[in-house]
Amino acid sequence: MLKKILKKIDSGIELINSELKYLLSLTSESEINVLFAKAHAIKHSFSGKDVYLRGLIELSNICVKDCFYCGIRKSNSNFERFTLSKEDVYDCTEFAFKNNFASLVIQAGERQDEEFVDFIEELLIQIKKKTNSKLRVTLSLGEQKEETYQRWYNAGAHRYLLRIETTNQKLFNEIHPKEYCFKARMNCLYSLKKLGYQLGTGVLIGFPDQTAADLIKDIQFFKDIDVDMIGMGPYLPHKNTPMGAPIINKFSDSAIKERTLLGLKMIAVTRIYLKNVNIASTTALQTLDPEFGLERGLLAGANVIMPNVTDVKYKKSYLLYDNKTCFEGDLKSMLDQLNNRIEKIGERIAFNKWGDSVHFLNKQ
Repeated sequence: MLKKILKKIDSGIELINSELKYLLSLTSESEINVLFAKAHAIKHSFSGKDVYLRGLIELSNICVKDCFYCGIRKSNSNFERFTLSKEDVYDCTEFAFKNNFASLVIQAGERQDEEFVDFIEELLIQIKKKTNSKLRVTLSLGEQKEETYQRWYNAGAHRYLLRIETTNQKLFNEIHPKEYCFKARMNCLYSLKKLGYQLGTGVLIGFPDQTAADLIKDIQFFKDIDVDMIGMGPYLPHKNTPMGAPIINKFSDSAIKERTLLGLKMIAVTRIYLKNVNIASTTALQTLDPEFGLERGLLAGANVIMPNVTDVKYKKSYLLYDNKTCFEGDLKSMLDQLNNRIEKIGERIAFNKWGDSVHFLNKQ
């Protein structure tokens, strides 16, 4: 069956549901390695050995949302809240710019108040000015009004990541409070696309009650919405959340291995199905496998990494899930180590390259 599917892939014929399910369900180590090798080869045909670099700034852990899976949900009072100052953000930007990053990601908990909208707009204007428009900026700031997205786009944001989390509306409702609406999330994605952003989305992988059929539907959704970039990772529980509390003590070594493998297979199958989009090797993979998780993501078909350039004193308060990997040394040492790790697997960090999605560029 695998050989037949590989032939179909090589012929450029789109895989059907049963074939996608077969690939996601592989258990043989040798067959899984074949899957990863195929995805890796497809990635190389579009972006070569380049690994695109995004400096991640965790701007704030203040959030007005109360999602059942997220450690920074508004009901969690067991940690200190923060928002970086403009000067903190500019320090992160300066480090990235001086060290040949060409892209930043600004991520935060959700807020829609005018003060926050103005704050982001001013940051974007100043980053553009301070770097002579040489840094691409991706925002990951949740659901907003279309006019807010427009203001931020005009101020200098180029990409936006808004994860759908799951395309199964029943599951979506189970992992969010009842006042949160799947349709509203979809409308935000449509607005971002209409305004000209490089559109990013993604899903949680392996959370309770999710099935292989759900994940296949997610992959097909990425194609249907014509997405340019994908940030998805294995679900990791947080002890102070309604979803995480009941299962965190059941997170055995075998469960960790299984969830890591499922996350990697999702990267590979998505790469095979969508071909030329950008796919991130996420922090969740690195948390599950601190020694090699990042590299395994790249070898399974990912082509983007997002090292955290936020000051270390804030990193431990931005915990979407427990035991999140945080590099505690200085940022230059972190970057040097990262560069060495990437080179060891035969790839290279694409310094000074924006790394726009080939899929997006082709549409232009």
